[in-house]
Parts: sequence; structure tokens; C-alpha cells
Amino acid sequence: MLKLTPVERSALRADAHALNPVVIIGESGLTPAVMKEIDASLNAHGLIKVRVFGDDREARVGMYENICTTLGAAPIQHIGKLLVLYRPKKEAVKERTEKRGGAGMREVTVVKPSPSGRSKPSVTKVLVKGNERVTAGGLIKKAKPRQTSQKKTQLGKR
Repeated sequence: MLKLTPVERSALRADAHALNPVVIIGESGLTPAVMKEIDASLNAHGLIKVRVFGDDREARVGMYENICTTLGAAPIQHIGKLLVLYRPKKEAVKERTEKRGGAGMREVTVVKPSPSGRSKPSVTKVLVKGNERVTAGGLIKKAKPRQTSQKKTQLGKR
């Protein structure tokens, strides 16, 4: 279970105030599918609310502690049937290559088989603009212009 200072917990409580419940635990209780959904929500959002349908307070407290210990989350708040959980999101580091061109350019690898079929295929890297695509044969084609309605063009000429 993750430990937080009272100041951090208070700040997270304030952030969670505007949130809606992401996961709802029904009469079946804490099933593996519900745990998986809570884990996915914590990975995506970090701070979530969970609603528990059930009148037994001890059962809700038990679920709350079970979720926190199993998933490594920090208990933030338990008010009535709402549970607030926090686990820091794992930030994915996005690497940017220096070879890339402007905003609309992307690098595409084109692999063409050899004509004889016995030697290695040729591999080339091509920069493609945002409105271009690479065909199965390795050719670069520009996107076709958007079709316009005949009625709209006639109305515009009046």
C-alpha cells in the first residue's frame, strides 16, 4: 500500500471532488474483472472514484483495504459508498528522432522483395508528408482532393 503525507492526501481529495465514479462494484462484490478494471483505470487516470453498491460498511472497508493492498494504491477518502484511490501514473517516455522533418512529416520503412526472389529484400526509409501514403508496392501517393457536392458548388456560384 502506498503511503502519502496528510498534505498530499488533502490535495488529492480536493482534486477528486469534481470526479465521477469510474468503476462501480455491484452485488457480485470484488471480482477479478472488477479488480482488472480498477487497475486499468488507475493506470489511465491515477486518481479515481469507485462506487460500491452495498449497505454493509464493514464489507466496503474490507474491499477498500483489499483494493489498496492488492493494486499498490493509496487510500485517499471513503465517504459513504464512494471510495477514492490514487496511484501515480507510469509515464511513458516518448522519444523524438532528430531525423524527422516538419510537423507533418513521418518516416516510413519500405521493404521491397528482390526481383529474383533469392537475394535479400531492399529496405529504404522514406519521409512521407501528412497527406501522403505508401502503397503495398512501395510507391508514395498523395491523397485525392476532397469531393465536393454539385449542389453546393452551384449554390456558391449564384
